[in-house]
Amino acid sequence: MAKTKRVVTEYRSYYLPMQFPVLLLSGDYWKISDIPSGSLHFHNCLEIGLCHSDSGTLEINAEKQSFHAGDVTILPRNVPHTTYSTPGTRSHWSYLFLDPRELFRNLLPASWKNYDLSTDGFPGFRYIFSKEDFPHINYLVSYIIHELEEQNPCYQISARSLLCSLYIELYRIESLGGVNPGTAKPGSPEILALQDRKKEGEIAENSLVISPALEYIEKNYMQQFTIEYLAELCHWSPTHFRRVFHDIMGTSPLDYVNNTRILKSCILLRSTEHSILDISEMVGFHSVSSFNRYFAKLMQMSPREYRKQMQQSEKKAENQSILEFAGWMRPE
Repeated sequence: MAKTKRVVTEYRSYYLPMQFPVLLLSGDYWKISDIPSGSLHFHNCLEIGLCHSDSGTLEINAEKQSFHAGDVTILPRNVPHTTYSTPGTRSHWSYLFLDPRELFRNLLPASWKNYDLSTDGFPGFRYIFSKEDFPHINYLVSYIIHELEEQNPCYQISARSLLCSLYIELYRIESLGGVNPGTAKPGSPEILALQDRKKEGEIAENSLVISPALEYIEKNYMQQFTIEYLAELCHWSPTHFRRVFHDIMGTSPLDYVNNTRILKSCILLRSTEHSILDISEMVGFHSVSSFNRYFAKLMQMSPREYRKQMQQSEKKAENQSILEFAGWMRPE
């Protein structure tokens, strides 16, 4: 009997600056091949894509959805997917990667627990927003990209405000099961179907099998826990869990936990005056020597060197912003 072809899944981690956790990928380089890659990938943050031209397929595990020029795609973190163009074309894209929790801290209601728009929190999650059905989504994404590309004075403030408006619209739509709240009418089939699903307790199934472990690590990285406990969260034996985790993430569960702790320590090194010893304990390391060793392995420098570099670069960026703002305010 022929072996079932195993789908390869790649984890892609994007570095997002702490003060403005947004990354834009745009330009002529971002054109998608018409040849399916044969593998899926997922990210550590929310991905928003805008298709500028042509068409193709967005594949989420075994589900395939068609996209066209003008469409906006929304991919929460930890959702495996791939994109390829219609044969004979190369669709052109721009991509936004962001961390909503950090970007909108103190701006959004505390009751909004699902900051990442994770699929398991919204029945009927919508991944593709057509320009025809959701013109305001296309407009907001297009203008955000314009602001980030032009970088006019105070562009980050403008982009953050636009992103917040976009996020609120997306949250409303996903809360209605992917229905446009501007066009949905009370008693419509879409709204009634959504109400029925809620009554039945239907919850969208998370497509990533190790997501319980990833979510636990994200929320409890500073605590001490065992790999066996993470395996229990996924209802697997420790051996099987380690094997599947490594296949998906490309690293062991222990290394992933320590890498998460190091990335969290980078935020503290840049934003606080805590000592390196205190930070190592705050992110969950037993000793500062272990912290220093893992930090150097991942970041290719010591925590002290990293803090110094970040302070210098942020000071330079601050001075540049002051000069740009002063030039903008200077009368002709």
